[in-house]
Amino acid sequence: MPRRVLLVDDTEINLMVLSALVNRLGDAQCHSFSEPTHALDFARLTRVDLVVVDYMMPGMDGIAFIDAFRSIDGAASIPVLMVTANNEKEVLYRALNSGADDFLPRPVDALEFLARARNMLKLSDANRRLADHAAWLTDAVRQATQEVRIRERETVIALAKAAAYRDVETGEHILRVAHYAHLIAREIALPEADQELLLEASSMHDIGKVGIPDHILCKQGRLDESELAVMHRHATLGYELLRGSSSELLQAAAQIALGHHEKYDGSGYPQALAGEAIPLFCRIVAVADVFDALTTERPYKTAWSMDRAKDHLLAGRGVHFEPRLVDAFVAAWTEVIEIHERFQDPS
Repeated sequence: MPRRVLLVDDTEINLMVLSALVNRLGDAQCHSFSEPTHALDFARLTRVDLVVVDYMMPGMDGIAFIDAFRSIDGAASIPVLMVTANNEKEVLYRALNSGADDFLPRPVDALEFLARARNMLKLSDANRRLADHAAWLTDAVRQATQEVRIRERETVIALAKAAAYRDVETGEHILRVAHYAHLIAREIALPEADQELLLEASSMHDIGKVGIPDHILCKQGRLDESELAVMHRHATLGYELLRGSSSELLQAAAQIALGHHEKYDGSGYPQALAGEAIPLFCRIVAVADVFDALTTERPYKTAWSMDRAKDHLLAGRGVHFEPRLVDAFVAAWTEVIEIHERFQDPS
């Protein structure tokens, strides 16, 4: 593909001379403009490999043209050769500060022009190869990162399922909590990346239950005080299982596992944190987890109605739960019902 050379000069005879010289370069295609604004319009739509611009032009001089040209997306690395009969150093300094790469005095010497143009086209070729390589590297890193995230998700799902197999709660509980949490995050306008991270990480909130003895984890009735103390250890156990990873996903999962039983008034466990000292993801999952626990039937309890569970959340505003998170959950009530119905426990 021929290299594109953009010529900008208000004098037609100058354009004819420069165009004839460009044609002697061989693999180069000339695009000549006597109006700088028209040249800029062309450059915005078509990538060029070299710009040759006159300094002395009415309306927009060469320095103003270079300023405008450099602001075009992708034009920062394209070589610019300024042709000028003005040898004042102040003009040359201004042109350099605007982004000119080289100068050529008038009258133009043909051999000097060809030599400088060839060198600048070589520079343009090198810059383009570098940009293409950088784009390839960026794509390769993006693909590798995506593969890592897929493997992380697979690991998280496997671990969450392992915990669910030992628990009286089901895999659907994990899915409902994750989607309720994602819903709250969306309603409070968290960045989309955080919404997706929470959706994935919240499925690990009860992973620590793999370390709780079966006679406590699977007990049909209510737990006594000593058994409850052992059950409460699942928050710390989950954190210990997940912490220390360099993965953003597992770091978030560890934080949620540790803090999702904290209460807004400081009466929760295991650290008795209060208010905003509780990480936001943990505050969100607390709302989602309690709601799902209340609306789900278990061997030791009947399921509450959706409206009764909603009233419980509202009554717990500022005590168990952060008020704005309860309000966000209730504001999306139609979608809450849809999630509850979509992920039903197996009968």
